[in-house]
Amino acid sequence: MAIKKDSKKKKILVANGEGAIHIQATANNTIATLTDSQGNVLGQSSAGALGNRGTKKSTPFVAQQVVETVLKDVASYGISKLAIYIKGAGGGRDAAVRTAATCGLTITMIKDVSPIPHNGCRPPKARRL
Repeated sequence: MAIKKDSKKKKILVANGEGAIHIQATANNTIATLTDSQGNVLGQSSAGALGNRGTKKSTPFVAQQVVETVLKDVASYGISKLAIYIKGAGGGRDAAVRTAATCGLTITMIKDVSPIPHNGCRPPKARRL
């Protein structure tokens, strides 16, 4: 019988102590991903991963829990400065940003990266009579 090896990934301290949290707050879910300054993912969480189902996933309270979970999971990386990138127009948008701001880290930037339509959708075909 094969022997299972329990190999855990060693957490390495982030060199300059800077990181970025990307929060995607849609109408149905909230997803938070924490990266280092090069863009390597250090940790992530979502409302569904916390065990929430249905309409509860898009609430501000669950968005707050998602951000808290991500920041607790990566506390050992030694991040002291945080940039916040928020995307989407969901209900948990403001609560997620507020939670990230009160976590005890220095906030260097808050930026909205929601996609904006520049010319809109293609209009329907002209009606023929």
